[in-house]
Amino acid sequence: MDPDLVSDCVHCGFCLPTCPTYVLWGEEMDSPRGRIQLMLQHLEGEPLTPTAAGHFDACLGCMACVTACPSGVRYDTLIEQTRVVVEEEHPRPLPERALRGLVFGLFPHPRRLAALKQPLRLYQRLGSPLLDRLPGRLSTLAALAPPVRRAVPLPARLTALGPRRAVVGMLTGCVQRAFFPDVNAATARVLAAEGCDVVIPPGQGCCGALSVHSGRQDEAARFARGIVDTFTDAGIDALVVNAAGCGSSLKEIGALLADDPVYAARAAWLAERITDFSELLGRLGPVAPRHPLPVTVAYHDACHLAHAQGIRSQPRDLLRGIPGLALREIADPEICCGSAGVWNVLNPGPAAELGARKARDVLATGADWLVTANPGCLMQIGAGVRAAGGTIRTAHTAEVLDASIRGVRLSRGR
Repeated sequence: MDPDLVSDCVHCGFCLPTCPTYVLWGEEMDSPRGRIQLMLQHLEGEPLTPTAAGHFDACLGCMACVTACPSGVRYDTLIEQTRVVVEEEHPRPLPERALRGLVFGLFPHPRRLAALKQPLRLYQRLGSPLLDRLPGRLSTLAALAPPVRRAVPLPARLTALGPRRAVVGMLTGCVQRAFFPDVNAATARVLAAEGCDVVIPPGQGCCGALSVHSGRQDEAARFARGIVDTFTDAGIDALVVNAAGCGSSLKEIGALLADDPVYAARAAWLAERITDFSELLGRLGPVAPRHPLPVTVAYHDACHLAHAQGIRSQPRDLLRGIPGLALREIADPEICCGSAGVWNVLNPGPAAELGARKARDVLATGADWLVTANPGCLMQIGAGVRAAGGTIRTAHTAEVLDASIRGVRLSRGR
């Protein structure tokens, strides 16, 4: 924990109404300024107690407080540093270690996730009455999962349609690749339609976002090195990311590997070229014609896109550029939906409360579609809507653009 960053907090309280856990529980130690006070106590020599570790674990890492803070406190950096300390100093009980071992042994590994698709497809065909019979967190995972779809393999390279404007790499991700293959396919088609050669290395692995956000620094660095090896010699101008959490983490890959004598320079080079899908298209400007898409869309700000990367206007501008599309805003957009990487698996009860709150606000828009830019948000809000007995179809920004550019109906959603 950096003492200088801790001392930046003046305890003004502007963070409180934006913090999901403070909104849920009203506890000072479950607010950003309360957690910073716990960090200060630890820096002054207080041991890391299980209670303090619990308050740090309860943070979603949504970074809404970073946006709200008038003093510029880097809570994002502080909580990541603190979670490394928690992993080093806090001995977790066996059941908790087992759960985290399962989570981090599964989610950052696309092939292991792909192996789950067949049993999950069977479960979805048999129906929801089986949900109550699944043990522990398996029921949470099953409830969150979108309908399983067959993945269509992407080519290693797509050629730009029309004059080439850029050569870009594309991160396929872990959960995105396994459970949202349509999003990756749509992303690649839109990039090609907008004049990009798209390089999609088939052997790419996890970017390390889940690990770095959970204090598993060595694991995160190992994954990050794999991404550096995959893309630094791929001849790209930029690396496009279509998952908000992955993008925010990769933009910090230079800092993560700064002390690595072999990877530091290449990681810094790559960090400068990380760009969100909507961010790149906003810079390039549209060239592909848009066909009318007569739908009403509610756009949800993924936390790691809006708060961590500061990207809010670009996806909205892309959606507004589609003829016939009506865009509606969601109330309390700064409050996280409760996904937060794997937070909803580790904390299913509070996550369901946040998901229900977000589902209520989404349904109140009366929109036909909920659109966002993160697979976790798509799953979490979709589950919240289903639990509320509501109906709304969900899609990624890339899928909406793809439908408009191709002149086809937006797919059936999830």
